[in-house]
Amino acid sequence: MRVEPGARVLDIGCGPGDLVAALPQVDYLGFDPSDAYIASARERFGDRAQFRVGDVRSVEPDDLGRFDLVVAQGVLHHLDDAGAAQLFEIAAGVLADGGRLVTVDPCFAPAQSRLSRAIVSRDRGGNVRTIDAYRALASRSFRDVHIDEHHKLLTIPFSHAVIESSGAIRVDPVRKGQP
Repeated sequence: MRVEPGARVLDIGCGPGDLVAALPQVDYLGFDPSDAYIASARERFGDRAQFRVGDVRSVEPDDLGRFDLVVAQGVLHHLDDAGAAQLFEIAAGVLADGGRLVTVDPCFAPAQSRLSRAIVSRDRGGNVRTIDAYRALASRSFRDVHIDEHHKLLTIPFSHAVIESSGAIRVDPVRKGQP
């Protein structure tokens, strides 16, 4: 993740907060739609991190502030294209200048084995994409999109796309009552 101590980190879909244990001392905010995951995260890491119940459809970016790093591990493949685009938009909207979004999700890739493709195609997320499809979604909100393809992050044959996006493209939202 290449995160410095003291950085502000937003973890979208944080689950039980496992990422907190791997980070240096940072200003961390995680959110997840699961009440149970958030309760577990608060119990385990509540002394060094903040957690909220919510998802990309319920988060108000204006209420979050600016972050140096936004992380979404295993989230995009659970979202349809509209939800994934919203995640990228939220990340672009809350990143500080020079900030980055890092996502990790299963993918379909030319170099993956047939067994990996079969396993990935059965993922319960339901929206596993090709590398090009992930790039197209990220490029709507970021100028710089770098994707690394990995085939050995797990002990089973499985392919991942690690996406690092920067250079947020910010569009001023249209306020209610304004054209």
